[in-house]
Order: sequence, then structure tokens, then C-alpha cells
Amino acid sequence: METNFLTELLLPISLAIIMFGMGLSLSPVDFKRVAVYPKAATLGILNQIVILPLVGFALLVLIPMRTPELAVGIMILAACPGGPTSNLISHISKGDTALSITLTAISSLIVVITIPLIVNFSLRYFMQHNEYIPLPVFDTIIKVIIITLIPVIIGMITKAKAPRFSERMQKPVKMMSGILLFVIIIAAILNDKENFFNFFAQAGPVALALNVAMLAVGFFTAKLARLKISQSITISVESGIQNGTLGIAIAATLLKNPTMTISPAIYSLIMFMTAGIIIAWANLRLKELKPAES
Repeated sequence: METNFLTELLLPISLAIIMFGMGLSLSPVDFKRVAVYPKAATLGILNQIVILPLVGFALLVLIPMRTPELAVGIMILAACPGGPTSNLISHISKGDTALSITLTAISSLIVVITIPLIVNFSLRYFMQHNEYIPLPVFDTIIKVIIITLIPVIIGMITKAKAPRFSERMQKPVKMMSGILLFVIIIAAILNDKENFFNFFAQAGPVALALNVAMLAVGFFTAKLARLKISQSITISVESGIQNGTLGIAIAATLLKNPTMTISPAIYSLIMFMTAGIIIAWANLRLKELKPAES
């Protein structure tokens, strides 16, 4: 994914549209809802912000990659929050949609700080000193705010000032976001299609293991915390379904490394497949339970 029309224009605009669409579904009460779901919210944020990067790092140590950029790409993805996709999957899976939106909103604020820290650690650990330029922490925080939080805030303001327009726009913006995500993933793959199968053989097993592990960690930690099944489903989804577009954008626009975009793209493909399994299982599981139990 070279510095060209795709990375300089299409990718930032696509991410802005996706985050704007997320903002259209948010309101200030979503950030206050942590007080309503303190245990569920704390567990969900802990899984996303702390456990996910730790599990990702552990898997990369256990399953070394020949191409260090792919390992960094996995860690970039692990540093990203959930996104609109996780909210949609949680909704279709009969999870707690309000909790899903709250977790996405809160984690999107926190990762502004954690992304440069995790990415710089990954660069130092997996790559040789002369093979990378570390991200300047303050500048990176500002850039992440610009490409993520600003569009979200604009979306929230739009919802507050023009609720009817916001409601009408939510569905088409979500559809456009899905199309743009698909285009970005395919573009990242096609950019280095000669090496894709080699890269997939390296990053695919780790991406699949990370995705499945976090879906399981999210669900079973929620069950151990004795949360409702709908909340357990949501925490599982939020733990394993990440904002792949943001991961690709960080690799392509901030680090300007096309190889690093491959891992978030592969993870995004895999998470869509596992999401289908989650949706089918969750709907079947909830049908078996009494309404009072869900």
C-alpha cells in the first residue's frame, strides 16, 4: 500500500466516514452508562485494552514470524478498539447493544493514548533498530484524535442537532462503511499480492488464534463474572472484533509500511468468518434459554 491515492486520500476519508457513522449512533449517555454496567464495562475494557495486546504478544512469541513487519501488524490490530462492526455483530447476535456501544465509545477514547505506546514497544521488540522509525508519542496521539475522535464528535453533534437526519443517515452510512472496509482490505491484499499467500501462511494462524482466543476469553470471563448471557455475548464480540480499518490506517499512513497493513487485513477477513459462527451460535443459544435468563 504505497503512498498514493489510496493511502493519502481514500483510506483517511474511509476511516473518517466509518467513525462519523459510529458518532451518529452515540450520545453522551453512552459514556455515562459505565455507571449502569460497572462490572460488565470494566471487564470489557480490561479485555480490550490490556488482555488483547498481552495475548497477541504471547502468541507472537510462541509462533515466531519470519517477517517482523507482520508481527508488528498483529500488535497494531491488537492495540485498536472495537468499532461499528462489533456493535452491528453484537446486535445481530442478540447481545447487549447498549453495552457494546458503551465499550466501543470508552475504548476509542483510551486507545488514543495506548496505541503509540503499544506500537513503539512492538517496533522495538520485533524489528532491528535501523529498520524502523519510532512513532512520536504526542504527534501520534494528535493524529489518532484527528482521524478517529474528531469524526466521532462531528457525528455526535449531528445526532444532537439534527436527530431525524441522523436517524435517516445511520443505515446508508453503515452500508457505506461496510463497503469501504471491504475495499480497504482488498486493496491492502492486492497491493502486495505476489507475497500474499506467503504472508497469509505466517500471519493467518496467529490472527485466527488471537481472534478465537479473545472471543473465548471475553465470553468465559463474563460468565465467571456471572453476567447475563446477552452481556457475555457482547463482551466476547467486543474482545475479538476489532477496528481493522484503523489498524490498516495506522500502518499505512502513520508508519508508511505496506507490509504491516497485511496483518490487520487478514485479521479482518478472519473475524468476519468467525462472526458468522458467533451470530448463528448466539441466536441458537438464546432460543434455548428462557426470557428471564437472557
